[in-house]
Amino acid sequence: MEAQCLAANHGPRPGRTGFTAGFLRHLSPAFLLMEHLISSLAGSLRAYQGGFLQLLISPAQTGGQLALLDFTLPQGSEPPRHRHTREDETFYVLEGQVRFEIGDAVVVAEAGQAVFAPRGLDHLFAIQSPQARLLTLITPGEFSGYFLEFSTPIAQAPAQLRAPQGPPLPEVLAQMLASAAGYGVQFA
Repeated sequence: MEAQCLAANHGPRPGRTGFTAGFLRHLSPAFLLMEHLISSLAGSLRAYQGGFLQLLISPAQTGGQLALLDFTLPQGSEPPRHRHTREDETFYVLEGQVRFEIGDAVVVAEAGQAVFAPRGLDHLFAIQSPQARLLTLITPGEFSGYFLEFSTPIAQAPAQLRAPQGPPLPEVLAQMLASAAGYGVQFA
């Protein structure tokens, strides 16, 4: 719907070729993204929940429009059911098998499949294989800061992933919940 509105308001008009300046200004974040894409792929690895992540594209590179993270996580490291009030998440499974519950829908996704979790809907995912690798697109991208806050830089990917043994310590869990709430995340 939004794309149709943009085309109707800013696209080519009868008797004219090309796009208006307003349309090109609207697209400029996408063009800026391409300038940053190659350099962002060298982002550092970070330990997170028994696995690791890499921030591929930061919200700073896209004017806050999106963030792209590459997660490799062991089974058992998944978050509880929650909902985002500010952002949508799109998960693209690179490796493994992941069961998603989004609202009332249940989907089991494997490598090469994508799942969209819109803001406002409760969702969770459960890794069905020993580990999974997911590209996660967050739009807008501010929530990626949560993952950076609760991860630590590492020199290289661990040879063996280990799921956290039980929940985080009470004081760490309190920090995680407070931080998530600050990003508009609500737990069901």
